[in-house]
Amino acid sequence: MPRVKTLSFDLWDTIIVDDSDEPKRAAAGLPPKPRARRDLVAAALGLEDPGGRKQVDCAYDTTDAAARLAWYRYSVTWTVRERLEVVLRGLHRTLPADTLEELVARHERMELDVRPDLVPGVEDALKNLAETYPLVVVSDTLFSPGRALRELLESYGIARYFRGFVFSDEVGRAKPDPLTFQKAAELAGCRVEEIVHIGDREEKDIDGPMAVGARGILFTGVKDRGSTTTRAAAVCTRYADLAGIVASLDQDSP
Repeated sequence: MPRVKTLSFDLWDTIIVDDSDEPKRAAAGLPPKPRARRDLVAAALGLEDPGGRKQVDCAYDTTDAAARLAWYRYSVTWTVRERLEVVLRGLHRTLPADTLEELVARHERMELDVRPDLVPGVEDALKNLAETYPLVVVSDTLFSPGRALRELLESYGIARYFRGFVFSDEVGRAKPDPLTFQKAAELAGCRVEEIVHIGDREEKDIDGPMAVGARGILFTGVKDRGSTTTRAAAVCTRYADLAGIVASLDQDSP
């Protein structure tokens, strides 16, 4: 394998703890995000009675299932607008343009209004690694688009450690599509096989880089999604160990 020239990072459950905002929402008297999204649609359509709400829930659940299929089978993430347009078509309803814009914006900003937590130790690790390697984020986007995720990373004070960002809503493809890692290489100014990618999902963050000749490190510090069967070059359970793991991979290179 070639020397390590760039490190790319997944975002959710790798840099940010997914759904760690939910206890904060509950403490503030706010509903969980899935329910809040459906509440927004029901209110916009005036379908807040039990019968109308049942229709909204059905349309939204069906759209979520279809969006997940597109994400996993075809490496495409639907934008919030696309999701909502499918929901509306399923309900045989339309909304005025300004109402739809507001509905999209409220969906997209939900994780900015109540922020999730960073993974413990990630800030120090990024600061130290950025002194040696260009760092890039390679992340799929579901409800928070790339522009919201940049704002979120800025609010934590860690966006400055990254050379660039590859978000699926902006490049049109999601991991493990080769384009996502090729874009990361372009941003970092290296060959794609010189990337080591860190992430928590085998099919996205390990299979993806391996398919283009790069390497992946499975991160299990938040959730262990298969460390006993992974094909990853290494497994990282805490950020305090990441620099040593990367150095070991680099030493293994000719």
